[in-house]
Amino acid sequence: MTLPARHRHGTLTERGSPRSEMTTDFEDIFERMNRFLESAGLSRSLSETMAWAPLADMTETDDAYVIECELPGVKREDIDVEITEHELAITGEITEREREGVLRRRGRPVGRFEYRALLPTDVRADDVEAALSDGVLKVTIPKAKAAKPRHIEIQG
Repeated sequence: MTLPARHRHGTLTERGSPRSEMTTDFEDIFERMNRFLESAGLSRSLSETMAWAPLADMTETDDAYVIECELPGVKREDIDVEITEHELAITGEITEREREGVLRRRGRPVGRFEYRALLPTDVRADDVEAALSDGVLKVTIPKAKAAKPRHIEIQG
């Protein structure tokens, strides 16, 4: 059974999508918090201290784990990829570009970004490869070869 959908503020075409209204509300709250913290004598704004996480997909093939991370407009020298025993970390920063006029709406993130993924222990960290193409960072982490079971003859 389906129920009719109700919209409190009219139809979507009259007032815009609920998502864009919610985004605008959050941007307003975020800006007010920044102003409050700055007026309280805290020099750093919220946007300077918080890192955002880029969109990413992680897939598993027979031979490797593949992470595709969206970083449009980011130069390869501004991206750092580190792998530890159990974690992959992709970090960096997108700096605000200079523009003419007043910025009325921001849709693209700026500042520090950070993507982290936990990894199983059966990877070959020394053979990890990373490539940046068309704004997508592709990190390939090969799996370690598991010991294959073999039959052992009993001597005796």
